[in-house]
Amino acid sequence: WTEGPVWFGDGRYLLFSDIPNNRILRWSEETGAVSAFRSPSDNSNGHTRDRQGRLISCEHGTRRVTRTEYDGRIVVLMAGYAGKRLNAPNDVVVHPDGHIWFTDPGYGILMDYEGTKAEFELPTNVYRLNPETGEATVATGELEKPNGLCFSPDYTRLYIVDTGASHKPDHPHHILVYDVGDEGRLTDGRTFCDMAPGISDGVRCDIDGNVWAAAAWGGEGYDGVHVFAPDSTLLGKIHLPEPCSKLCFGGLKRNRLFMTAGQSLYAVYVETQGAEML
Repeated sequence: WTEGPVWFGDGRYLLFSDIPNNRILRWSEETGAVSAFRSPSDNSNGHTRDRQGRLISCEHGTRRVTRTEYDGRIVVLMAGYAGKRLNAPNDVVVHPDGHIWFTDPGYGILMDYEGTKAEFELPTNVYRLNPETGEATVATGELEKPNGLCFSPDYTRLYIVDTGASHKPDHPHHILVYDVGDEGRLTDGRTFCDMAPGISDGVRCDIDGNVWAAAAWGGEGYDGVHVFAPDSTLLGKIHLPEPCSKLCFGGLKRNRLFMTAGQSLYAVYVETQGAEML
């Protein structure tokens, strides 16, 4: 189950997680070769880069969010809240003000396949973390299983995927969108789109504010990527033979879409660019 792609343009490579095999893999744009970047990886899931280009990772095995320094040292940014352990951080993005936003649905402690089975100690929250002070706040706690997230190009909106119980029709299958106010306050949460009969997982925006949503568990004709305009109109789909987990834009011109799906990594060139971000 591949996850969490993140592009390193300065090195012309992509990192992505192979969660069950407890490793981060590296794909080289120059050679096409795949190698192990970190093993073990503490069952890492989602990744991003901070404003200084450092790798930020969500780890299921250790139930924490970490930063990899330039010299390879791993710094723990957050492992608990209010005296309790995080569940299993899933996906992460960074705001221009330096704050790190991440989701904590707890999939890594539901069973031993992607982490270690354990009891939940906290609600399934979305957190906003100041990595300089260590201060964290709950951005929202109203989603059943907050998963992928991304900002709009101007950072005035935050999209959050709620994967609910995935296969159960009476649980959430939607993507929510919030307005981002002063000091990171989220307001006016509303449904952006409903991904039933499947679910989304990861999401990213392009430079025009269109939302590219990984689509999973809907079967043939559904699995892949669904592309929505800012007003939630469905613009098109990319069909894949496997459920798609996460995605990111990369390549020299940020016009190559990378998609982690099942046991594979896919890529396609598109006629747009990913919203500018590290």
